[in-house]
Amino acid sequence: MHSSGSGRWRSDAAPPDWIVTQLTLPLETRPGLGREDFIVAPANREAVAFVDAFPGWPAPIAALYGPEGSGKSHLAAVWAARARAHVVEASTLDEKTLHSDALAIVVENVDAGVPGAARDSILFALIERGGAMLLTGREPPSQWQTAIPDLASRYRAMVSFALWAPDDALLGAMARKLFADKQLSVPDAVIEYMIRSVERADAKALAEKRPVTVALMREILAEQQGSLL
Repeated sequence: MHSSGSGRWRSDAAPPDWIVTQLTLPLETRPGLGREDFIVAPANREAVAFVDAFPGWPAPIAALYGPEGSGKSHLAAVWAARARAHVVEASTLDEKTLHSDALAIVVENVDAGVPGAARDSILFALIERGGAMLLTGREPPSQWQTAIPDLASRYRAMVSFALWAPDDALLGAMARKLFADKQLSVPDAVIEYMIRSVERADAKALAEKRPVTVALMREILAEQQGSLL
């Protein structure tokens, strides 16, 4: 249908601008969380190799730990897809989780917040059940707090792998992936500029004992712009 006085549009004609705008606005890209999307680097190589080895693990339960942004949740999602595991936050563990039909489970952020006896009882029961499990946290499992002594001993004996904070090479690869998720092609020089800006912001924040804020980033960008003039 072509555009007419009735406001209709003819199918053999180019769509008007308002239709193109309405068609493109709702389209959102989602980050890739598959194994092929995970960036392997020295900071995570051992953890990736262990996840890839499933189901040939030497023990049914393991842990991944590291700082925010190190890729724990992405790698846990990779394992969950492979093991057909249910993914749950540690803070939401309850009887329903314990009695679910899932044969494998991912428990995220075990060391976040203050542990309680009710939550830890569920977690201990899940471990004792003997199914495949992958736990994540910021600190090594041996440092995870618990209200149940027997659970503490399970933490200390757990097979665990560290994922370290990303270095410049990994940051660059991650930035390229994020842009690719948005279907954007960005030159390497732009990515390197971004990484240098972050490094300078970190150094300035440490030197001046101040948090990284929007104001600080503006100062960094202004300084960099001045150096280019």
